[in-house]
Amino acid sequence: MNFLKGQVLAFDKPYRATSFRMVAHVRRLLTKRIGRRLKVGHAGTLDPLATGVLVICTGRATKTIEALQGHTKEYVAELCLGATTPSYDLEHPVDAVYPTAHITDALVRETLHRFEGDTDQVPPIFSACHADGKRAYELARKGKDVELKPKRIHIDSIVLEELRLPDYARIRVTCGKGTYIRALARDIGEALGSGAHLTSLRRTRVGDIRVEDCFTEEGFEAWLSQQTIENDLD
Repeated sequence: MNFLKGQVLAFDKPYRATSFRMVAHVRRLLTKRIGRRLKVGHAGTLDPLATGVLVICTGRATKTIEALQGHTKEYVAELCLGATTPSYDLEHPVDAVYPTAHITDALVRETLHRFEGDTDQVPPIFSACHADGKRAYELARKGKDVELKPKRIHIDSIVLEELRLPDYARIRVTCGKGTYIRALARDIGEALGSGAHLTSLRRTRVGDIRVEDCFTEEGFEAWLSQQTIENDLD
């Protein structure tokens, strides 16, 4: 293996690990193994409360990050209907509850279909998007008002995998770059005439990379110890 020339590695990011921490972990292991520092970066942030595919590039392969970020992604998301949180997931406690008695299977399916295709989405305020030159989450955590502009996104499909009324839904989303599934949960809740937030999120695919083919943190360290390393850049 030649990590300086560049490798594209895929990890099954564990719950509560940050994407930054995963990159730092891989960089530390590689630096120790090859005896010198090298460039390491990820091709698309995954929220700490989400799990699944996180693509990490090394060396010259970091030049492919932008292209990798454009690949189609697939997520499996669980939603709690009838309640919202400020972050649209479990990072913050429920701040409001809404009626769900009117929600039916037919209404959910029709509502999900409306979000397929091109649409404008306002990112979560608890996100890494920039507002007034700073990360939106930094301002939001200080209690400051944050206003983010809608961004154009594309959703290929939303499949309803399970619905247990009055308050549980599991969906599979295939989408393009820049889609926030937390924001999608928010918008689905509003479109249902209620509220919603994520209770779990797993990224199951990035391009052709599936979560079943990814390294775990422990598995990568064991695999790396068995590799023959080359440091030639020619």
